[in-house]
Amino acid sequence: MKKEIPLAITFLTGLIIVVTFFIPHQPLGTMQQRLLIWYSIVLGFTMLLGVDSLLRSNLKRLVGRTPGWPYAAVLLAGFAFTLAAGIYNWATTRSLLTLGSPFMFVYTFVIVPLQATMFAVLAFFIASAAYRAFRARTLEATLLLVTAAIVMIGRVPVGAELWDKLPVLADWIMEVPQMAAKRGIVIGVALGTIAMSLRVILGLERTYLS
Repeated sequence: MKKEIPLAITFLTGLIIVVTFFIPHQPLGTMQQRLLIWYSIVLGFTMLLGVDSLLRSNLKRLVGRTPGWPYAAVLLAGFAFTLAAGIYNWATTRSLLTLGSPFMFVYTFVIVPLQATMFAVLAFFIASAAYRAFRARTLEATLLLVTAAIVMIGRVPVGAELWDKLPVLADWIMEVPQMAAKRGIVIGVALGTIAMSLRVILGLERTYLS
């Protein structure tokens, strides 16, 4: 019964969503919106479970002094300080977005710089991946290299100074060949999503039960 009940719930809810999408009339018309509200409630509880799992795993790492335990200590300290700042904000101003408050201080001077650092480091990984992908070893790699160079140079003012048609060529590449490939990828993703959804609704895909 541990697997049959979740499978039955998944089948019924998935079937209701599909039926209400194609039959938007009463009494099914409002059922989809109601189920989406229920999903939001369930999502909130799953986030709490995720936070609990994160704290438990890092607390075990900190207590056991396993490799990487200083990072666990920083995470736990940051979580405790942010939670305390948020509770203080809500108790005093009934808002988390009050300028000059402790929570906004954490957000402005801790979270935002960390996000900027993460994206700055990500730029180096992208540059490294682009270097490996753009090496002209094959015809496909050469075409990719030439196309990327045209688009990048055509997007900056120096491109128009080198050749006045270069921005137009870059726009054409983005609007015609790139858009065609993008739409093909989106169609493939949509078909894959439909196939996976049917597998989940029909109970053929059960990995989420493990």
